[in-house]
Amino acid sequence: MKAPPFAYVRARSLGEVFDLLEHHGESARLLAGGQSLLASLNMRLAAPELLIDITHIAELSGIEVRGRKIRIGALATHAEIQRSAEIARHLPLLSQAAPHIAHVAIRNVGTFGGSLAHADPAAEWPACCVVLDAQFVLRSRAGTRRVAAREFFQGLYATALRPNEILAQVEVAATGTNWRSAFVELSRRRGDYATVGVAALARKSARGVLSDLRVAFLGVGPAPALARASMAALEGKRVSADTIAAAGEALGQDLEPSADLHAAASTKLHLARVITGRALTALAA
Repeated sequence: MKAPPFAYVRARSLGEVFDLLEHHGESARLLAGGQSLLASLNMRLAAPELLIDITHIAELSGIEVRGRKIRIGALATHAEIQRSAEIARHLPLLSQAAPHIAHVAIRNVGTFGGSLAHADPAAEWPACCVVLDAQFVLRSRAGTRRVAAREFFQGLYATALRPNEILAQVEVAATGTNWRSAFVELSRRRGDYATVGVAALARKSARGVLSDLRVAFLGVGPAPALARASMAALEGKRVSADTIAAAGEALGQDLEPSADLHAAASTKLHLARVITGRALTALAA
């Protein structure tokens, strides 16, 4: 299939983007990496009249460290994040997750902000941002507002973005030396969308006790699923066979997986318990 006809504009500033969005409304779509959008166009799942190319707007790019806060521009590519020494030092969870995203060619072009705004429930970055308590910086003609990652993802491909608003950057507090992170994903083949995945983060004391535990799943529902009951079962405890079993049992309260073409709901819950054990073991190492 080929994409339907559309007009194209390369925007040079956010002001120009806002002008175009206000003028064209829902008939316009933003183009960043285009890894999801172009596929949707070619399959005739989307038919915008105008594509607004935002890839040359400098203020949406880059990775910057400001004290204990890391700013990641919406146009930062998956590969930039994977290669970044600052990300590896301050936000190792993102470094751990990046290699799981599709294939090298896609990581070289696809963007951090594009993935988050698309809000695919099987994508890696949304779950990571939820456990990192990231703040999403949203821009529009009216100004700037910040939305917590846990409030940004609202359902299947649904977010807190308002009409004529764009995701400009993401701000995340650096994790210290006493924090441990882990990312585990299962897929049918390397580079495929995840059947199920988990992002985990916790403080680890000198005695091996975990606190401030955060665990979020991808691929098990319409949005990243924060495993609150499982987190409570482990809070303030060491990782052991017993605590891993308790956390896995608690997932029955946290997750209501949806079946898909590749796995039944019961299979996904079983796999979620398997990778939870792997992630917790990695946190305790």
